[in-house]
Amino acid sequence: MTGEQDGYRVPTASTATKTDTLLRDVPQAIQVIPRQVLQDQQVRRLNEALRNAPGVISDNSERSAFEGFTIRGFSNRNIIRNGLRDDTNITTNVNIENIEQIEVLRGPASVLFGQGGAGGTINIVTKKPQSTPYYFIEGTIGSFDTYGGSIDFTGPLNDDRTLLYRLNASAYTTDTFVDFFETERYFIAPSLTWLMGKNTELTLEAEYSNQKQPNDRGLPAVGTVLPNPNGKLPINRFIGEPFDEIDKNNRQSLRIGYNFEHRFSENWQFRNNFNFSYLSVEQNSLFPSALLEDNRTLERGVFIAEFAQQAYNLDTNIVGNFKTGSIDHKLLFGVDLSRDVSYQEGRNFLRELDPIDIFNPIYRRESAGADSPEDADAPTISQGLGIYLQDQISLLENLKLVLGGRFDIVTQKLENPLGASSQQDEAFSPRVGIVYQPSEAVSFYANYSRSFQQVTDLTSNRLFVPERGTQYELGMKVDWTDNLSSTLALYQITRSNVLFTDLSDASGRTSLQAGEQRSRGIELDITGEILPGWRIIGGYAYTDAQVTEDNNIPEGNRINNVPEHAFSLWSRYDIQQGNLQGLGFGLGLFYVGERQGDLNNSFSLPSYVRTDAALFYSRNNLRAALNFQNLFDNEYFEAAEGDLRVYPGAPRTIKFTLGWEL
Repeated sequence: MTGEQDGYRVPTASTATKTDTLLRDVPQAIQVIPRQVLQDQQVRRLNEALRNAPGVISDNSERSAFEGFTIRGFSNRNIIRNGLRDDTNITTNVNIENIEQIEVLRGPASVLFGQGGAGGTINIVTKKPQSTPYYFIEGTIGSFDTYGGSIDFTGPLNDDRTLLYRLNASAYTTDTFVDFFETERYFIAPSLTWLMGKNTELTLEAEYSNQKQPNDRGLPAVGTVLPNPNGKLPINRFIGEPFDEIDKNNRQSLRIGYNFEHRFSENWQFRNNFNFSYLSVEQNSLFPSALLEDNRTLERGVFIAEFAQQAYNLDTNIVGNFKTGSIDHKLLFGVDLSRDVSYQEGRNFLRELDPIDIFNPIYRRESAGADSPEDADAPTISQGLGIYLQDQISLLENLKLVLGGRFDIVTQKLENPLGASSQQDEAFSPRVGIVYQPSEAVSFYANYSRSFQQVTDLTSNRLFVPERGTQYELGMKVDWTDNLSSTLALYQITRSNVLFTDLSDASGRTSLQAGEQRSRGIELDITGEILPGWRIIGGYAYTDAQVTEDNNIPEGNRINNVPEHAFSLWSRYDIQQGNLQGLGFGLGLFYVGERQGDLNNSFSLPSYVRTDAALFYSRNNLRAALNFQNLFDNEYFEAAEGDLRVYPGAPRTIKFTLGWEL
C-alpha cells in the first residue's frame, strides 16, 4: 500500500464496532468519505467534506474557527479522532491534509465512545506511515488571494522496513470574500511506526496547528433573508473590526498520541491507545447585541479572553474471536479514561463597543463603555471512566446479532471565586442490532441504541441534567457491484434535556435546557464506481426534526438549521484510453431545503442549490486540477444563529492545484 488511495468505496470501517468490520455486517447506518473525495473536491474544512453525507448540515459559517453541523436533525459536536474522544476537535478547525478517511456514524454511539450527541459521531482517521515510499507535493492558487501548499512523505527508515515514517505539512492563506476577513493556517504532522515483531507494532503521532483569523458573526436577518427598508446588505459586509487588537480568534493546538497493538494469537488481540491535546486561544470575540429601530444601527460588544484546554484520553481493549458450538463470536471488552480541563490563561472581560451603521460602516471606533471584568478564574474539569462490552454474534452465515453495553461514570467540576460546584452522573448505554442477509449482496438490519452526554455552561457556571437520546432504526444495505454500495435507513430519535443558546441573550453566551426534541427521517446514500473511471458519492435525506416538549419554545417548532429535504451528488469521470487518457471531469450538486433560523421559528433561510465542477489532468507524476465552487455564482445562506447572525455562502470560487507525486 502506498500513500495514494484510489476509489470512492471503502468496504470496511471501525467506528461502528471498534473492530475492522464489513459495512454490510454493521446494523447501523455508516458512511465513509475517503481521501480521494477530499482531494478531488479540494475541500479545506471538515464541514465542506461533510456535504457529501446526506443529512449532515452545517450549522455555522464556513469561515468559523470551530466545527459545527447537525446530524439527523440535532446539533452535534461529537468528533472523535482514530476512535478516541477529543473535544479540541470541535473548538478549532480540523486539518484535512492529515485525514485518510472520514467515517460518519449516524445515531447514538455511547455504547462504545461514552458521552456523545444523539445524532451521530464523526470519526477522523489520520494517515499512517507506509512501508512503500511515497512523496507528494502540492500547491494551490485561487480566488480572493488564496494560496496554499502541502507535502505528504512516507516510507521506511531502515533496510528491514521495521521503522516507518510519515510527514504531512501545509500552509494556507486566504482573504475570503468578506471584507477585512483574512485567515492563515499552518500545520505539521509527523508520525512513526515501529514494527516491533511479527505480532506487535507501535505508532507514535503528533500534530501541531496554528490558525489566525477574525470572528465571523454573519449579518442581521433584516437586510439578508428578510426585507430592510434601507435596502439589501452586500454579503461581503463585515460587522466586526478590521484590526486584530479588537477582533481576533487565534488558536494553536498540539496533539501527541500513540497506538499499540499486539496479537496473542490469530484470534486474540490487545490494543492500547492514548492521546493528549492542548489548545491555546487568544480570542477577542466581537458580537452583535441589537439592531435598532432604524434597521441600520447595530449595537455590539466584545468578550476578551485568553484560555486553554487540555484533553487526555486512554483506551484499552481486547478483541477475541471464538466459537460456542456452531456460533461464531467476536468479543470486544474495553476500559477508557478521559480528563478534560478548560481554564483561563490571561485577561477575561466584557467590553461595550460603539454601534456601527451596517449600510455605511465606519471602523476603528472607540470603546463606548468601561470594561466589565469577568471571573478571574473559572476552570472546568471533566473526568470520565467507561467500561464497555460488545459481542458480534454470527448465529447463522446470513444472520448476525450485535449486543453491546457500556457503563459510564462522569464527573464535572466548576470552580469560581465563590467556591466550587461538582456533579457526578452514571449512565448505562445499550445497543442491540440484528442483520439478516438473504443474499451476499443484500443486508437488512435493525437497531436500538441510546446516548448519554453530561452538559454544562462555562460562562454562567451552571450545571445541567445530562442529555439523553434514544434511537430506533431500520435499514437495508446493497452491494450493487464489488465497487458500488448504497444504504437506505429509516429512524426515529428522541432527545431529552437539550442544551441550547438563550435567544434573549444577544451575546450568545448563556444556555438553557429544553424538554424534549424528536427527529425522524429517511436517508439514502450511494458510494462507489458505476463504470470504469466513473465514480460517485452522495445521497438524499428527509428529516422531520421538531420540539415535542418545552416550557419556553412552542411545541411543534422546527429545529433550526435543519432542512426537511437535502440532496448531494458528486461525480467524477476519467477518460480511460486514447489520446485524452489522463483527462477527467467532476460535477457536484448540493441542495439544502428551507430551514428555520432559530428555535422560535421567527424567520427562515431559503433553499439553495450549489453547483461545483472540476477538470483533472494527470500524466506520469504530474497532476493538475481546476475546481469551481458555486459555479453559477448563486447567492445562498448556509446557516443562522439567531436573527443577528445569518451566514452567507461564498460566491463563485476558483482554485487551481498543481501536484507532483512519486
